[in-house]
Amino acid sequence: MNLLLCGVNHKTAPVALREKLACLIPDVAHAYNHLKSWPEVSESLLYTTCNRVEVMCVSETPDEAAARVREFFARHPEIAPGDLDESFYVHRDREAVQHFFRVAASLDSMVVGEPQILGQVKRAYREAAAHHATGPILNRLVHKAFSVAKRVRGETGIGDHAVSVSYAAIAMAKKIFGDLAGKNVLLLGAGEMAELALEHLKGQGAGKITVANRTLERGVALARRFNGEAVSLEELPEQLLFADILISSTGAGDLLITRDQVKGVMRRRKQRPLFLIDIAVPRDLDPNINDLDNVYLYNIDDLNEVVQQGWQHRRHEATKAERLVAAETLKFLLWLETLEVYPTIIALKDKAEAICRAELKKTLNQLGPLTEEQRQSLEVLTASITQKLLHDPIIFLKRNRRPRNPHQELDLVRRLFHLDPDRNGGIPEKD
Repeated sequence: MNLLLCGVNHKTAPVALREKLACLIPDVAHAYNHLKSWPEVSESLLYTTCNRVEVMCVSETPDEAAARVREFFARHPEIAPGDLDESFYVHRDREAVQHFFRVAASLDSMVVGEPQILGQVKRAYREAAAHHATGPILNRLVHKAFSVAKRVRGETGIGDHAVSVSYAAIAMAKKIFGDLAGKNVLLLGAGEMAELALEHLKGQGAGKITVANRTLERGVALARRFNGEAVSLEELPEQLLFADILISSTGAGDLLITRDQVKGVMRRRKQRPLFLIDIAVPRDLDPNINDLDNVYLYNIDDLNEVVQQGWQHRRHEATKAERLVAAETLKFLLWLETLEVYPTIIALKDKAEAICRAELKKTLNQLGPLTEEQRQSLEVLTASITQKLLHDPIIFLKRNRRPRNPHQELDLVRRLFHLDPDRNGGIPEKD
């Protein structure tokens, strides 16, 4: 059997192509009906994110299975025959396992260490299991991937430092307040950066969310997503009285909040700390605000410095994570090789036990009447001899595999113990 992983990702395919491929799989049931109908594939797992579309499968004929997956990807009417030439990749066995572990551990992500990818893989696995597409090999592989991802997260610092501007902003806010739970947030602007910042803040247990945007309708839509409220930009001075954290990311081009405005508000706030993050270019907030007591203002350059430090740290931690993934890949492959020897081990035990029973029956007929205790003693004796004789061959099969020729030992043992009678026309070779 062979493990096969095929797909495209952000390293090989532009976003336009990835979008088209992701559109192929809106109906998961339909996709798995295709995969399960292929005789070349015995188990399959399909997962998609904004950065990848991949299929992991088990196949006895990997070349044919890879061709099937490529044909499946090329079914989109807007994908030309040559579009996949440079972007479609195929990993087999060790490379497939290692790639899958790296995906689950967020080592193959655009943002190394992002926590979302593991949840996406888990959701994909639940869907595959619900459609009975996985089996013993992929079930074991996926659960091992979950374990590897957990170890990477727990034994390295790959997710400890900020590597996005929005996350860096939240990290700096935590340094000021210690705990963001219950802190009121005022957001100026309703763009992508603002949305990402709100997602991080909600994850930290932030309190009331208020969105101020030039287009009120857009502000209302974003506020509703996070159970907040929307206000107009004209209401900013009053809203500053209640905010603990303000994040500004508009495209206004002019200063929306001046030093004098904040100075007046701070007197009414009784100098309660105010944390301001200006990630707009041009800036929304007067840089002189930072001169005021108990007011902490950071701009996009301050945050970028934090992001660069985070990247350096994550790259260092990723090296540790790669070693862990490589070790766990080898362990899984050893298990997979052991799985291949089980039919031979079972056949060996069955043959030995059949010989043992036949010879014991013959001996008991020759010995004449025996007590039940004597019969049981003979049965225990013969079973014990059989187990001891088989012990070394079985250990040899389980532990002494040769990666360069994984079927050599199996063939040798099957021929030595004549486990395939049909091989010689059903007649054992003569001594």
